[in-house]
Amino acid sequence: MQVTVTRKDSKFLPDPSRVIARFLYSNDERSADIIRKVLAMSESEVNTALSQVLRGFSIRHRNISKIFEMHYNKLNNLFKEMDINQENLDLSRKALIGSYFTMEYSIESAAFFNPSIVEDPDQSELMPDEKRVIFSFRATGEGHISSIVFRSAIIDKNNNLIIEPVGKMLAEAEIIKRYIYYKKSFIKKLDEMRGFDNEISPDFVLEKLADNFTYGELKRLIEEIRKTHQLSTIEELIINRMMWLAKSHYELEFSLDSAISERVIFPTSETERNGIEDARFVKFTDDNGEVTYYATYTAYDGITILPKLLETKNFYHFKVLPINGEIARNKGMALFPRKFNGKYAMLCRPDGVNNYIAYSDNINIWREAKLIQKPKYPWELIQVGNCGSPVETEEGWLVITHGVGPMREYVLGASLYELDNPEKEIGRLKTPLLAPNDEEREGYVPNVVYSCGSIVHNGNLIIPYAKSDFSSTYACINLRELLDELKNSR
Repeated sequence: MQVTVTRKDSKFLPDPSRVIARFLYSNDERSADIIRKVLAMSESEVNTALSQVLRGFSIRHRNISKIFEMHYNKLNNLFKEMDINQENLDLSRKALIGSYFTMEYSIESAAFFNPSIVEDPDQSELMPDEKRVIFSFRATGEGHISSIVFRSAIIDKNNNLIIEPVGKMLAEAEIIKRYIYYKKSFIKKLDEMRGFDNEISPDFVLEKLADNFTYGELKRLIEEIRKTHQLSTIEELIINRMMWLAKSHYELEFSLDSAISERVIFPTSETERNGIEDARFVKFTDDNGEVTYYATYTAYDGITILPKLLETKNFYHFKVLPINGEIARNKGMALFPRKFNGKYAMLCRPDGVNNYIAYSDNINIWREAKLIQKPKYPWELIQVGNCGSPVETEEGWLVITHGVGPMREYVLGASLYELDNPEKEIGRLKTPLLAPNDEEREGYVPNVVYSCGSIVHNGNLIIPYAKSDFSSTYACINLRELLDELKNSR
Protein backbone atom coordinates (compact mmCIF):
# COMPACT_ATOMS: atom_id res chain seq x y z
CA MET A 1 0.00 0.00 0.00
CA GLN A 2 1.28 3.46 -0.90
CA VAL A 3 0.37 6.42 1.33
CA THR A 4 -1.11 9.26 -0.74
CA VAL A 5 0.40 12.69 -0.06
CA THR A 6 -1.57 15.65 -1.39
CA ARG A 7 0.59 18.73 -1.82
CA LYS A 8 -1.42 21.95 -1.55
CA ASP A 9 -0.96 25.11 -3.63
CA SER A 10 -0.51 27.57 -0.75
CA LYS A 11 2.96 29.09 -0.60
CA PHE A 12 4.63 31.01 2.18
CA LEU A 13 7.39 33.11 0.63
CA PRO A 14 10.00 35.45 2.11
CA ASP A 15 8.96 39.10 1.88
CA PRO A 16 11.78 41.69 2.05
CA SER A 17 9.28 44.49 2.77
CA ARG A 18 8.68 43.17 6.30
CA VAL A 19 11.10 45.17 8.43
CA ILE A 20 11.71 45.99 12.06
CA ALA A 21 13.58 49.00 13.48
CA ARG A 22 16.71 47.83 15.32
CA PHE A 23 19.12 49.68 17.60
CA LEU A 24 22.42 50.37 15.81
CA TYR A 25 25.58 51.21 17.71
CA SER A 26 29.14 51.25 16.38
CA ASN A 27 31.59 52.62 18.95
CA ASP A 28 31.74 55.33 21.59
CA GLU A 29 33.94 57.71 19.57
CA ARG A 30 31.81 57.72 16.42
CA SER A 31 28.58 57.75 18.41
CA ALA A 32 29.75 60.68 20.53
CA ASP A 33 30.61 62.58 17.34
CA ILE A 34 27.08 62.02 15.97
CA ILE A 35 25.53 63.24 19.22
CA ARG A 36 27.67 66.40 19.22
CA LYS A 37 26.61 67.19 15.65
CA VAL A 38 22.90 66.87 16.51
CA LEU A 39 23.36 68.97 19.66
CA ALA A 40 24.95 71.67 17.49
CA MET A 41 21.91 71.88 15.22
CA SER A 42 19.46 74.73 15.59
CA GLU A 43 15.90 74.08 16.72
CA SER A 44 14.68 74.69 13.18
CA GLU A 45 17.19 72.25 11.71
CA VAL A 46 16.19 69.60 14.26
CA ASN A 47 12.49 69.98 13.50
CA THR A 48 13.05 69.86 9.74
CA ALA A 49 15.29 66.80 9.89
CA LEU A 50 12.95 64.95 12.26
CA SER A 51 9.93 65.79 10.14
CA GLN A 52 11.62 64.28 7.09
CA VAL A 53 12.47 61.09 8.99
CA LEU A 54 8.94 60.72 10.37
CA ARG A 55 7.39 61.35 6.97
CA GLY A 56 9.47 58.59 5.45
CA PHE A 57 9.20 55.96 8.18
CA SER A 58 6.04 56.49 10.26
CA ILE A 59 4.04 54.59 7.62
CA ARG A 60 6.47 51.66 7.90
CA HIS A 61 6.51 51.24 11.69
CA ARG A 62 4.02 51.38 14.51
CA ASN A 63 4.92 54.41 16.68
CA ILE A 64 8.37 55.05 15.22
CA SER A 65 8.88 58.09 17.46
CA LYS A 66 8.61 55.83 20.52
CA ILE A 67 11.23 53.53 19.00
CA PHE A 68 13.56 56.52 18.52
CA GLU A 69 13.01 57.48 22.15
CA MET A 70 13.84 53.95 23.34
CA HIS A 71 17.02 53.91 21.28
CA TYR A 72 17.97 57.33 22.62
CA ASN A 73 17.60 55.99 26.17
CA LYS A 74 20.05 53.21 25.39
CA LEU A 75 22.72 55.94 25.10
CA ASN A 76 22.48 57.07 28.73
CA ASN A 77 25.92 55.78 29.71
CA LEU A 78 27.52 57.51 26.75
CA PHE A 79 25.88 60.81 27.70
CA LYS A 80 27.31 60.41 31.20
CA GLU A 81 30.79 59.77 29.80
CA MET A 82 30.42 62.89 27.62
CA ASP A 83 29.29 64.85 30.70
CA ILE A 84 26.18 66.12 28.89
CA ASN A 85 23.15 67.28 30.87
CA GLN A 86 20.12 65.71 29.18
CA GLU A 87 17.52 67.63 31.17
CA ASN A 88 17.61 70.55 28.75
CA LEU A 89 17.05 68.42 25.65
CA ASP A 90 13.54 68.54 24.18
CA LEU A 91 11.71 65.48 22.83
CA SER A 92 12.36 66.37 19.18
CA ARG A 93 16.12 66.50 19.63
CA LYS A 94 16.08 63.26 21.63
CA ALA A 95 14.01 61.54 18.92
CA LEU A 96 16.34 62.79 16.20
CA ILE A 97 19.38 61.48 18.08
CA GLY A 98 17.59 58.15 18.47
CA SER A 99 16.92 58.01 14.73
CA TYR A 100 20.64 58.10 14.00
CA PHE A 101 21.02 54.95 16.09
CA THR A 102 18.20 53.08 14.34
CA MET A 103 18.25 50.91 11.24
CA GLU A 104 15.70 48.79 9.44
CA TYR A 105 16.26 45.04 9.36
CA SER A 106 14.38 42.89 6.85
CA ILE A 107 13.57 39.85 8.97
CA GLU A 108 12.66 37.44 6.16
CA SER A 109 14.54 38.77 3.15
CA ALA A 110 16.55 35.55 2.77
CA ALA A 111 14.21 32.71 3.75
CA PHE A 112 10.89 31.72 5.31
CA PHE A 113 10.99 28.10 6.36
CA ASN A 114 10.81 25.26 8.93
CA PRO A 115 7.15 25.75 9.94
CA SER A 116 5.08 24.26 12.73
CA ILE A 117 1.31 24.41 13.24
CA VAL A 118 -1.00 24.42 16.30
CA GLU A 119 -4.65 25.11 16.97
CA ASP A 120 -5.35 28.76 17.70
CA PRO A 121 -6.61 29.37 21.28
CA ASP A 122 -9.55 31.19 19.64
CA GLN A 123 -11.89 28.77 17.82
CA SER A 124 -14.91 31.09 17.75
CA GLU A 125 -17.00 32.16 14.73
CA LEU A 126 -16.09 29.20 12.53
CA MET A 127 -18.14 27.14 10.11
CA PRO A 128 -18.60 23.38 10.75
CA ASP A 129 -15.43 21.33 10.14
CA GLU A 130 -13.25 24.46 10.12
CA LYS A 131 -10.28 25.07 12.41
CA ARG A 132 -8.34 28.25 13.10
CA VAL A 133 -4.61 27.59 13.25
CA ILE A 134 -1.36 29.38 13.96
CA PHE A 135 1.73 28.69 11.89
CA SER A 136 5.18 29.53 13.19
CA PHE A 137 8.12 30.00 10.83
CA ARG A 138 11.84 30.54 10.98
CA ALA A 139 12.36 33.86 9.21
CA THR A 140 15.92 34.64 8.10
CA GLY A 141 17.35 37.97 7.00
CA GLU A 142 20.72 39.57 6.31
CA GLY A 143 23.61 37.78 8.01
CA HIS A 144 21.47 34.64 8.36
CA ILE A 145 19.98 35.89 11.63
CA SER A 146 16.78 33.95 12.31
CA SER A 147 13.68 34.92 14.26
CA ILE A 148 10.25 33.42 14.95
CA VAL A 149 7.23 34.82 13.12
CA PHE A 150 3.61 33.74 12.82
CA ARG A 151 0.71 33.47 10.40
CA SER A 152 -2.96 32.89 11.21
CA ALA A 153 -5.28 30.90 8.98
CA ILE A 154 -8.45 28.85 8.84
CA ILE A 155 -8.42 25.31 7.45
CA ASP A 156 -11.76 24.53 5.83
CA LYS A 157 -13.51 21.18 5.57
CA ASN A 158 -11.55 20.38 2.40
CA ASN A 159 -8.20 21.15 4.08
CA ASN A 160 -7.74 24.35 2.09
CA LEU A 161 -6.22 27.36 3.82
CA ILE A 162 -7.84 30.76 4.21
CA ILE A 163 -4.84 32.86 5.28
CA GLU A 164 -5.58 36.02 7.23
CA PRO A 165 -4.14 39.24 5.73
CA VAL A 166 -0.50 39.68 6.68
CA GLY A 167 0.26 42.90 8.56
CA LYS A 168 3.19 45.11 7.59
CA MET A 169 3.61 47.12 10.82
CA LEU A 170 5.85 44.62 12.58
CA ALA A 171 6.10 44.74 16.35
CA GLU A 172 8.91 43.58 18.56
CA ALA A 173 7.95 42.68 22.09
CA GLU A 174 8.74 44.58 25.23
CA ILE A 175 11.48 42.62 26.98
CA ILE A 176 10.88 42.04 30.68
CA LYS A 177 13.63 40.62 32.90
CA ARG A 178 11.77 39.91 36.09
CA TYR A 179 12.57 36.24 36.52
CA ILE A 180 13.08 35.27 40.15
CA TYR A 181 16.03 32.95 40.77
CA TYR A 182 16.28 30.56 43.67
CA LYS A 183 19.86 30.42 44.90
CA LYS A 184 20.07 26.64 45.34
CA SER A 185 18.73 25.85 41.86
CA PHE A 186 20.84 28.64 40.32
CA ILE A 187 24.01 27.08 41.79
CA LYS A 188 22.93 23.65 40.54
CA LYS A 189 22.48 25.02 37.01
CA LEU A 190 25.93 26.64 37.17
CA ASP A 191 27.36 23.24 38.11
CA GLU A 192 25.60 21.68 35.10
CA MET A 193 27.36 24.10 32.80
CA ARG A 194 30.74 22.73 34.03
CA GLY A 195 32.45 25.77 32.61
CA PHE A 196 34.74 26.67 35.46
CA ASP A 197 37.05 25.19 38.07
CA ASN A 198 34.79 23.58 40.67
CA GLU A 199 37.36 24.29 43.37
CA ILE A 200 36.32 27.94 43.28
CA SER A 201 32.79 28.51 44.52
CA PRO A 202 30.42 31.14 43.12
CA ASP A 203 29.65 32.06 46.73
CA PHE A 204 31.87 35.15 46.51
CA VAL A 205 28.95 36.65 44.58
CA LEU A 206 25.88 34.68 45.63
CA GLU A 207 26.46 34.89 49.39
CA LYS A 208 25.64 38.60 49.15
CA LEU A 209 22.19 37.88 47.69
CA ALA A 210 19.01 36.69 49.37
CA ASP A 211 17.80 33.11 48.84
CA ASN A 212 15.52 34.51 46.11
CA PHE A 213 16.90 37.21 43.82
CA THR A 214 16.12 38.93 40.51
CA TYR A 215 18.18 39.52 37.39
CA GLY A 216 18.46 43.21 38.27
CA GLU A 217 19.78 42.47 41.78
CA LEU A 218 22.41 40.10 40.41
CA LYS A 219 23.46 42.59 37.72
CA ARG A 220 23.82 45.48 40.19
CA LEU A 221 25.86 43.34 42.60
CA ILE A 222 28.22 42.19 39.85
CA GLU A 223 28.72 45.78 38.68
CA GLU A 224 29.62 46.75 42.24
CA ILE A 225 32.04 43.81 42.65
CA ARG A 226 33.80 44.67 39.41
CA LYS A 227 34.30 48.26 40.57
CA THR A 228 35.60 47.40 44.03
CA HIS A 229 37.56 44.15 43.53
CA GLN A 230 40.45 42.95 41.41
CA LEU A 231 39.01 39.74 40.00
CA SER A 232 41.05 36.73 38.98
CA THR A 233 40.60 35.15 35.57
CA ILE A 234 38.55 32.28 37.01
CA GLU A 235 36.38 34.65 39.07
CA GLU A 236 35.68 36.72 35.95
CA LEU A 237 34.76 33.52 34.12
CA ILE A 238 32.36 32.53 36.89
CA ILE A 239 30.70 35.96 36.77
CA ASN A 240 30.35 35.77 32.99
CA ARG A 241 28.71 32.35 33.36
CA MET A 242 26.29 33.75 35.92
CA MET A 243 25.24 36.62 33.67
CA TRP A 244 25.00 34.33 30.65
CA LEU A 245 22.65 32.06 32.59
CA ALA A 246 20.63 34.93 34.05
CA LYS A 247 20.16 36.63 30.67
CA SER A 248 18.73 33.42 29.25
CA HIS A 249 15.53 33.94 31.26
CA TYR A 250 13.20 36.72 30.20
CA GLU A 251 9.62 37.51 29.26
CA LEU A 252 8.14 39.07 26.13
CA GLU A 253 5.00 41.19 25.98
CA PHE A 254 3.39 42.15 22.66
CA SER A 255 0.95 45.02 22.23
CA LEU A 256 -2.70 43.97 22.17
CA ASP A 257 -3.22 46.01 19.00
CA SER A 258 -0.76 43.88 17.00
CA ALA A 259 -1.94 41.16 14.63
CA ILE A 260 -0.24 37.83 15.17
CA SER A 261 1.45 38.14 11.77
CA GLU A 262 3.06 41.36 13.05
CA ARG A 263 4.65 39.79 16.16
CA VAL A 264 8.32 39.00 15.80
CA ILE A 265 10.36 37.08 18.36
CA PHE A 266 13.79 38.43 17.47
CA PRO A 267 17.05 37.33 19.16
CA THR A 268 17.29 39.05 22.54
CA SER A 269 19.84 37.46 24.85
CA GLU A 270 23.55 36.88 24.19
CA THR A 271 22.85 33.16 23.73
CA GLU A 272 20.64 34.02 20.73
CA ARG A 273 22.55 36.82 19.06
CA ASN A 274 23.11 34.81 15.85
CA GLY A 275 19.60 33.44 15.63
CA ILE A 276 16.55 31.62 16.95
CA GLU A 277 16.07 28.42 15.00
CA ASP A 278 13.35 25.83 14.33
CA ALA A 279 10.65 26.41 16.94
CA ARG A 280 8.56 23.28 17.53
CA PHE A 281 5.23 24.48 18.94
CA VAL A 282 2.84 22.11 20.73
CA LYS A 283 -0.51 22.52 22.45
CA PHE A 284 0.17 20.96 25.85
CA THR A 285 -2.66 19.79 28.13
CA ASP A 286 -1.73 19.31 31.78
CA ASP A 287 -3.23 16.64 34.05
CA ASN A 288 -5.72 19.19 35.38
CA GLY A 289 -6.91 20.09 31.87
CA GLU A 290 -5.05 23.41 31.71
CA VAL A 291 -3.72 24.24 28.24
CA THR A 292 -0.35 25.89 27.63
CA TYR A 293 1.49 26.34 24.36
CA TYR A 294 5.17 25.44 24.47
CA ALA A 295 7.87 25.66 21.84
CA THR A 296 11.33 24.20 21.97
CA TYR A 297 13.86 26.05 19.84
CA THR A 298 17.60 26.38 19.32
CA ALA A 299 19.46 29.54 20.35
CA TYR A 300 22.72 30.17 18.49
CA ASP A 301 25.38 32.66 19.52
CA GLY A 302 27.72 32.09 16.58
CA ILE A 303 29.73 29.37 18.33
CA THR A 304 27.49 27.20 20.49
CA ILE A 305 23.84 26.22 20.52
CA LEU A 306 21.50 26.25 23.52
CA PRO A 307 18.10 24.52 23.51
CA LYS A 308 15.47 26.89 24.93
CA LEU A 309 11.77 26.87 25.74
CA LEU A 310 8.96 29.31 24.97
CA GLU A 311 5.79 29.27 27.05
CA THR A 312 2.56 31.13 26.27
CA LYS A 313 -1.18 30.99 26.86
CA ASN A 314 -2.29 33.54 24.29
CA PHE A 315 0.61 34.34 21.91
CA TYR A 316 0.81 37.88 23.38
CA HIS A 317 2.87 37.08 26.47
CA PHE A 318 5.79 34.64 26.34
CA LYS A 319 8.16 33.31 28.97
CA VAL A 320 11.60 32.28 27.75
CA LEU A 321 13.98 29.99 29.62
CA PRO A 322 16.90 27.69 28.78
CA ILE A 323 16.59 23.92 28.73
CA ASN A 324 19.19 22.53 31.11
CA GLY A 325 20.62 19.10 31.78
CA GLU A 326 23.07 16.64 30.31
CA ILE A 327 20.97 15.74 27.24
CA ALA A 328 20.13 19.37 26.33
CA ARG A 329 23.08 19.79 24.01
CA ASN A 330 21.76 19.28 20.49
CA LYS A 331 19.04 20.50 18.16
CA GLY A 332 15.59 19.03 17.70
CA MET A 333 13.99 18.58 21.12
CA ALA A 334 10.20 18.12 20.85
CA LEU A 335 7.80 17.99 23.80
CA PHE A 336 4.96 15.47 24.03
CA PRO A 337 1.51 17.14 24.29
CA ARG A 338 0.83 15.61 27.72
CA LYS A 339 2.57 13.97 30.69
CA PHE A 340 3.25 10.29 31.42
CA ASN A 341 2.79 9.20 35.03
CA GLY A 342 3.17 12.79 36.19
CA LYS A 343 6.32 13.43 34.15
CA TYR A 344 6.98 15.53 31.07
CA ALA A 345 8.26 13.61 28.04
CA MET A 346 10.53 14.84 25.28
CA LEU A 347 11.90 13.50 22.00
CA CYS A 348 15.54 14.44 21.57
CA ARG A 349 18.73 13.59 19.69
CA PRO A 350 21.66 14.17 22.08
CA ASP A 351 24.14 12.25 19.90
CA GLY A 352 23.11 14.01 16.68
CA VAL A 353 22.30 10.71 14.92
CA ASN A 354 19.57 8.72 16.70
CA ASN A 355 16.19 9.45 18.27
CA TYR A 356 15.79 9.27 22.05
CA ILE A 357 13.04 9.83 24.60
CA ALA A 358 13.50 11.57 27.96
CA TYR A 359 11.31 12.13 31.03
CA SER A 360 11.49 14.86 33.65
CA ASP A 361 9.66 16.30 36.65
CA ASN A 362 10.85 19.76 35.56
CA ILE A 363 10.05 20.98 32.06
CA ASN A 364 13.39 22.74 31.60
CA ILE A 365 15.75 20.20 33.21
CA TRP A 366 16.49 16.99 31.29
CA ARG A 367 19.18 14.61 32.52
CA GLU A 368 18.73 11.12 31.03
CA ALA A 369 17.44 9.79 27.72
CA LYS A 370 16.73 6.36 26.27
CA LEU A 371 17.51 5.35 22.69
CA ILE A 372 14.32 4.48 20.76
CA GLN A 373 15.26 4.71 17.08
CA LYS A 374 18.34 4.34 14.88
CA PRO A 375 18.79 4.97 11.15
CA LYS A 376 17.65 1.87 9.29
CA TYR A 377 16.89 2.55 5.63
CA PRO A 378 19.18 4.00 2.92
CA TRP A 379 17.36 7.35 2.86
CA GLU A 380 18.11 7.98 6.56
CA LEU A 381 21.49 6.35 7.15
CA ILE A 382 23.27 9.59 8.06
CA GLN A 383 20.82 10.59 10.78
CA VAL A 384 17.20 10.54 11.88
CA GLY A 385 15.36 13.17 13.91
CA ASN A 386 11.87 14.32 14.72
CA CYS A 387 9.84 16.83 12.73
CA GLY A 388 7.91 18.16 15.69
CA SER A 389 5.99 16.92 18.68
CA PRO A 390 4.31 13.48 18.55
CA VAL A 391 0.65 13.43 17.47
CA GLU A 392 -1.65 11.32 19.63
CA THR A 393 -3.91 8.96 17.67
CA GLU A 394 -6.11 6.01 18.65
CA GLU A 395 -3.45 3.64 17.29
CA GLY A 396 -0.47 5.21 19.02
CA TRP A 397 1.91 8.16 18.98
CA LEU A 398 2.53 9.27 15.41
CA VAL A 399 5.99 10.80 14.98
CA ILE A 400 6.90 12.51 11.73
CA THR A 401 10.64 12.10 11.27
CA HIS A 402 13.29 13.48 8.99
CA GLY A 403 15.99 11.31 7.51
CA VAL A 404 19.24 12.35 5.89
CA GLY A 405 20.61 10.14 3.13
CA PRO A 406 22.83 10.26 0.02
CA MET A 407 23.73 13.77 -1.21
CA ARG A 408 22.57 15.08 2.19
CA GLU A 409 18.97 14.88 0.95
CA TYR A 410 16.42 15.50 3.73
CA VAL A 411 13.15 13.59 3.48
CA LEU A 412 10.18 13.06 5.82
CA GLY A 413 9.32 9.68 7.28
CA ALA A 414 6.84 8.42 9.87
CA SER A 415 6.90 6.10 12.88
CA LEU A 416 4.27 4.83 15.32
CA TYR A 417 4.84 4.23 19.04
CA GLU A 418 2.65 2.62 21.70
CA LEU A 419 0.33 5.03 23.51
CA ASP A 420 1.13 3.69 26.98
CA ASN A 421 4.79 3.03 26.22
CA PRO A 422 6.18 5.62 23.79
CA GLU A 423 9.56 3.93 23.99
CA LYS A 424 8.27 1.02 21.87
CA GLU A 425 8.15 1.52 18.11
CA ILE A 426 5.31 -0.50 16.56
CA GLY A 427 5.54 0.73 12.99
CA ARG A 428 7.85 2.59 10.63
CA LEU A 429 7.57 3.53 6.98
CA LYS A 430 10.08 1.74 4.79
CA THR A 431 10.05 4.52 2.20
CA PRO A 432 9.92 8.30 2.65
CA LEU A 433 6.55 9.84 3.31
CA LEU A 434 7.57 12.99 1.43
CA ALA A 435 10.75 13.72 -0.52
CA PRO A 436 11.76 16.85 -2.48
CA ASN A 437 10.22 17.03 -5.94
CA ASP A 438 11.79 18.97 -8.81
CA GLU A 439 10.36 22.29 -7.64
CA GLU A 440 11.30 21.74 -4.01
CA ARG A 441 14.95 20.83 -4.66
CA GLU A 442 16.06 24.41 -5.36
CA GLY A 443 16.72 26.84 -2.55
CA TYR A 444 19.22 28.14 0.00
CA VAL A 445 20.07 24.53 0.95
CA PRO A 446 19.14 22.22 -1.96
CA ASN A 447 17.36 18.86 -1.61
CA VAL A 448 15.65 19.48 1.73
CA VAL A 449 12.08 19.12 2.96
CA TYR A 450 11.64 19.76 6.68
CA SER A 451 8.85 20.32 9.18
CA CYS A 452 8.65 21.37 12.84
CA GLY A 453 5.13 20.20 13.71
CA SER A 454 1.84 18.78 12.40
CA ILE A 455 -1.81 18.53 13.48
CA VAL A 456 -4.85 16.39 12.67
CA HIS A 457 -7.91 17.97 11.01
CA ASN A 458 -11.03 16.14 9.79
CA GLY A 459 -9.25 12.81 9.67
CA ASN A 460 -6.23 14.18 7.82
CA LEU A 461 -2.69 14.88 8.93
CA ILE A 462 -1.73 18.45 8.05
CA ILE A 463 2.04 18.77 7.58
CA PRO A 464 3.50 22.22 6.91
CA TYR A 465 6.97 21.89 5.49
CA ALA A 466 9.87 23.93 4.16
CA LYS A 467 11.30 23.68 0.69
CA SER A 468 15.11 23.70 0.65
CA ASP A 469 15.41 26.27 3.43
CA PHE A 470 13.80 29.02 1.34
CA SER A 471 9.99 28.93 1.39
CA SER A 472 7.19 26.81 2.84
CA THR A 473 3.95 25.05 1.93
CA TYR A 474 1.87 22.20 3.36
CA ALA A 475 0.57 18.73 2.51
CA CYS A 476 -2.40 16.59 3.60
CA ILE A 477 -2.39 12.85 4.27
CA ASN A 478 -5.34 10.64 5.12
CA LEU A 479 -4.64 9.66 8.71
CA ARG A 480 -6.36 6.27 8.54
CA GLU A 481 -4.39 5.33 5.46
CA LEU A 482 -1.11 6.34 7.10
CA LEU A 483 -1.83 4.49 10.35
CA ASP A 484 -2.79 1.31 8.49
CA GLU A 485 0.42 1.45 6.51
CA LEU A 486 2.45 1.93 9.69
CA LYS A 487 0.75 -1.02 11.41
CA ASN A 488 1.39 -3.22 8.38
CA SER A 489 5.07 -2.26 8.34
CA ARG A 490 5.91 -4.05 11.60
